[in-house]
Amino acid sequence: MIDCHQHLWPPRFLDALRRRRTFPYLRGWTLHLPGEPPFEVDPAAHDLAKRRRREPGTALVSLSSPLGIEHLPAHEGAELIDVWHESALELGEPFRVWAAASVSEPDPDGLAKVLREERIAGLQLPATALTGTAAIARLRPLLDEAERVGKPVLIHPGPAPAEAEPDLPAWWPALVPYVAQLHQSWLAWHLAGRRQHPRLRIAFVALAGLAPLHHERLAARGGTLGALDPNVFYETSSYGTRAIDAMVRVVGVDPIVHGSDRPYAESCDPGLGDAFAHAMFTANPRHLLTGEPR
Repeated sequence: MIDCHQHLWPPRFLDALRRRRTFPYLRGWTLHLPGEPPFEVDPAAHDLAKRRRREPGTALVSLSSPLGIEHLPAHEGAELIDVWHESALELGEPFRVWAAASVSEPDPDGLAKVLREERIAGLQLPATALTGTAAIARLRPLLDEAERVGKPVLIHPGPAPAEAEPDLPAWWPALVPYVAQLHQSWLAWHLAGRRQHPRLRIAFVALAGLAPLHHERLAARGGTLGALDPNVFYETSSYGTRAIDAMVRVVGVDPIVHGSDRPYAESCDPGLGDAFAHAMFTANPRHLLTGEPR
């Protein structure tokens, strides 16, 4: 079993967040972000021994893009990104790591060194950095490096807007800005990404916010879904049987890959049969990560 999407903050990374005086920062175990209410982090969620005991297979951990670290000025975000890579690579089995990179001032040479690490699965980018054709062109140096080494890219929601209304419920960011970000990034990739990077394997978390299910509206407004792209994948976190089944009816079985978003959500077996379970939990994630035939 391969879990393509988890978050686990090593002690050194937690310490780096606690040293900060501006967003994002931790005070004890309370996380402060500009666009979300203070969040009480569960210490057990980032206890390495406890997390290791409950993993049935390989787990891919990533920097939490809603923190906004990739969008910080390069001189400010570089320390946190370096601490993330160094400490996450020390986690050992069963964890592998998604690399992070500044999107405010891309450093493709630095990323190239990180991607050469065997335990680095690929590159994660915030959906807030893939907002249209110009944004994808700006990320070309980073995407080129992933394509060059044959490692995939994972698109994850980025920070919520800082000007969010007060008193919104805690679930609001996950259901409104995060989903909208995934829709926009998926459409931007559909419009320009594949043309720019013909061989790059790319996965969108949370089923791309169900963006492919809007293909009829896309056609009604003058666009087209076109042929299915065999190198675009959809990770399943936070969705269950109905959403996964609906996605399969549009994009097929092959692009669906398992991800839990642990510790914020748990793994879900949609109950669509043994063959589908093998594809979603094992064969499809392996194809995403390696490009080898299923």
